[in-house]
Amino acid sequence: MAYPEPMNTEKELAVGRVNPPSSRKPRILLAASGSVAAIKFANLCHCFSEWGEVKAVATKASLHFIDRAALPKDVILYTDEDEWSSWSKIGDSVLHIDLRRWADVMVIAPLSANTLGKIAGGLCDNLLTCIVRAWDYSKPLFVAPAMNTFMWKNPFTERHIMTLDELGVSLIPPVTKRLACGDYGNGAMAEPSLIYSTVRLFFESRPLPSE
Repeated sequence: MAYPEPMNTEKELAVGRVNPPSSRKPRILLAASGSVAAIKFANLCHCFSEWGEVKAVATKASLHFIDRAALPKDVILYTDEDEWSSWSKIGDSVLHIDLRRWADVMVIAPLSANTLGKIAGGLCDNLLTCIVRAWDYSKPLFVAPAMNTFMWKNPFTERHIMTLDELGVSLIPPVTKRLACGDYGNGAMAEPSLIYSTVRLFFESRPLPSE
């Protein structure tokens, strides 16, 4: 799989910038699944909020780790309950479709082994996976996996990553460090600043979709 080239500084991001044809900010849909790395989700939201409009999606498991109070005040966090409470009859809006239409880019960070397997298998049993199943792959979708080293090295993981690659999903690979479980190895989610700079570099090399 070809990985997007990471960048680390605002100075580097400014070089070769392509100005979008519209004056509006890019619309970034951030999503978190059930990994302990979701403790960094608020930080990730703050990184992207300085650049674009941000909406956030969280799975039920990820809510064990996300500090809602630390999220930017203008970022709405959607959960599975919102998917069902927003619809009561034919003609009502469908949240996962509305979010897919709204977003210019989607970033799933962290992507757990469980959610990776669901996406690769085409399952859509929660708000996050319904958005991915309905995703328009002419728009970029990034994933930043986070899992134990042996889960990352598992043959199923390789197969699932290959499936996402075939869909056109961009991988921001995990890094090697001491993991939350105590093991040392590859599998930790990339830092929020690296995820942000990688996505922004990629996005600003493309024209912003017209309204």
